[in-house]
Amino acid sequence: AQTERRDAPELPDFSLLKRIARDQLIFLLEQLPGRKDLFIDADLMSPLDRIANVTILKQHEVDKLYKVELKPIVSISDQLCFLIRPRIQTVKWISDLVNSDKAAGRFRKYKIIFTPQKFYACETVLEEQGVYGYITTDEWNFYILPLDDDILSLELPEFFRDNFLEGDQRWVSTGGGALHLLQSVYGSFSKVYGIGRCAKMVYETWREQMEDGDLRTKQPEFAKVFLIDRDVDFITPLCSQVVYEGLVDDIFRIKCGSVEFGPDVTSSDKSIKVMLNSQDKVFNEIRNEHFSNVFGFLSQKAKNLQTAYDKRRGMDIQQMKAFVADELKGLKQEHRLLSLHIGACESMMKKKTKQDFQELLKTEHSLLEGFEIRECITCIEEHINRQVSMIESLRLLCLLSLTENGLLSKDYRSLKAQYLQSYGIDHLLTFANLRQLGVLVEQQPGETLTVMESKVGKLVNDKTVGKLTDAFSSLAKKSNFRALSKRLALVPKSGDEYDLRVPRDMAYIFSGAYIPLSCKLIEQVLERDGWTGLEEVTRMLNGHEFAVTAGGNSSEARTKTDAQRIILVMFLGGCTYSEISALRFLGKERGCRFIVLTTAITSSARLLEALLDNHA
Repeated sequence: AQTERRDAPELPDFSLLKRIARDQLIFLLEQLPGRKDLFIDADLMSPLDRIANVTILKQHEVDKLYKVELKPIVSISDQLCFLIRPRIQTVKWISDLVNSDKAAGRFRKYKIIFTPQKFYACETVLEEQGVYGYITTDEWNFYILPLDDDILSLELPEFFRDNFLEGDQRWVSTGGGALHLLQSVYGSFSKVYGIGRCAKMVYETWREQMEDGDLRTKQPEFAKVFLIDRDVDFITPLCSQVVYEGLVDDIFRIKCGSVEFGPDVTSSDKSIKVMLNSQDKVFNEIRNEHFSNVFGFLSQKAKNLQTAYDKRRGMDIQQMKAFVADELKGLKQEHRLLSLHIGACESMMKKKTKQDFQELLKTEHSLLEGFEIRECITCIEEHINRQVSMIESLRLLCLLSLTENGLLSKDYRSLKAQYLQSYGIDHLLTFANLRQLGVLVEQQPGETLTVMESKVGKLVNDKTVGKLTDAFSSLAKKSNFRALSKRLALVPKSGDEYDLRVPRDMAYIFSGAYIPLSCKLIEQVLERDGWTGLEEVTRMLNGHEFAVTAGGNSSEARTKTDAQRIILVMFLGGCTYSEISALRFLGKERGCRFIVLTTAITSSARLLEALLDNHA
């Protein structure tokens, strides 16, 4: 395991955020006095459980709990409370309930609690349906769920599709609200960096909220914030994850910080739900490790555990009593966790050591290096035609397009036709979505324009050309991966031997094949304290970068305080466990700590599922 610098700063205590959210929810429930039934949005179930469990809700006169299922209800209570995300479909369903109660001459009290905020559109629906006067509405500003000591999540998976594909910017104010909450609880930030259109908007809304609110000049607990849009770097989330936590997420799906291990892991006939965080001592030591090191570590751990158990031989009564009181419980707990993680490893090995997985990784690494592209295309075709996995095939197509700056027309048409024949014609819409996002595109015959345009951009730097360049870049979102990779040295030289046991840079999270672009940008900007010297890079990333000294009154004088070495990174549109591992590694190298605030945890499968057109 990697050794940490001794002076790594202490992280702020984020359990405060849970307490604030719980108190506010209890206050809102008490606004509807008496016994009531509570209807909860399905995707709020897990986050709510982390904040206020059933026992707490029962203490505040919640009688029965139901999941919102958009069908007629069986509740006989006279008071109904709905805890929902601000979605029009759900609000229409509630309106229908109220109207059918009215028609049946039944009188009840209704309350809707929107979280994290209520949108004007939802209230308009209540008016249109003629029930606005019958329902009280409130908002529960539950912006942030702490998943671990250094991971905070808005738990808004829909942010990605809504913002980047649909162009719906309603969640931007939620992002601003989350930053505002952090600032009001943990003190003001002295420096804000960011890149991406959405990042800029979130920064602006947060500034507006800051100006409206009263700002207490509290000693800050972290001083720097970095905002980054997911569309700045699509390649990283589309790569196969090979660090332990990332693999667990890819195979078992970590939901809201916990994972369900099935019978194949638990070696019994039932599934077990496990919380995966730094409280789990075994997991905490292997979560950021490359998968190839995990087995060795776990078997060593098992030997140490056995030695600890063996200590009890030859003890007298007094020593035995002390052993049972002090150590036994801890050892048993560790034993249980160890056997679960070993089970998980075995299950993953079965799935991942297959020929297929090795082939996939090889193809992926070749794409990242720009090596043997024709062979890669053949591999992808074979993958599609054997119908190995719809999502995996799509992932490889997207990686091919992003690394090659679009596909040649004949390749694009042939691969698309094969994909549609293998997985169904209804994926035509998915291809349209991917093209719109610039993730899977065909090269246009007029590609030379961009070279010309960049020369013009260099020669004349006035406003009109800026506008022209903006127009061009929005027409075709360019990936420019090869140029970026060269400029930022994202792909380590393939000739060198890479020792995964002693990682030398962030590339270890992808077996030494590629340093994640998102994390490299963060590293470079922090090193330079801004974007100076990275102009060429930002131009290739379609700009929208900024670096602002926010309220830096006397903060520079305290540069060496711990707060200066804690950096909050906000990913808009999701972030992967691999990126979190890379940032932890970077923090250890630099003697600083990163806190990741993300709209949701993502992965290649989640990202592509959001773009499949079965939502429509």
